[in-house]
Amino acid sequence: MVTLMTNEKLIVAGFGGQGVMLMGQLLAYAATNKELNTLWFPSYGPETRGGTANCQVIISDGDIYSPVFSKCDTAIIMNGPSLDKFESKVLPGGRIFVNSSLVDREVKRTDIEVIKVPVNEIAIELGNLKVANMVMLGAYINHGDTFKNDDIIKVLKKMFGDEKAHLIEINEKAIEKGNKSI
Repeated sequence: MVTLMTNEKLIVAGFGGQGVMLMGQLLAYAATNKELNTLWFPSYGPETRGGTANCQVIISDGDIYSPVFSKCDTAIIMNGPSLDKFESKVLPGGRIFVNSSLVDREVKRTDIEVIKVPVNEIAIELGNLKVANMVMLGAYINHGDTFKNDDIIKVLKKMFGDEKAHLIEINEKAIEKGNKSI
């Protein structure tokens, strides 16, 4: 019998335009680069920018039988409506990362670990609010042992290509800041 060393189900949620889908894709691609099995399943609200958006990501060193799940190990929450919708979906003993810049209520659950990160403030300090998602990704990386910052940067470089190579430095700084934020 094989013991799973990596088996995580994540929900990443926020407003359209916050980079929710990019966070999920980066985690899935980075997992693939580490020869883990992964699935990324996006779900969009009525608008691409400004509407709600979330994705489900599964990362496992075992087989994955379905891209859909009802409960997750980790939720990455970028706004208040997403906390309202997904707080109950985190398994007892799981984790919830909360963008404390935009979420103005406390997590009600006491059976999960809550990690608050002021991602918007940190991104503004860096000079670009658009990297708030990378700040949150850095915080997530800091609380696990599956990924290192370089795993995500490698994928970013490939996804951005030459056309957006000038954005790598600010994204790398955002990941580092998020990694040290808590």
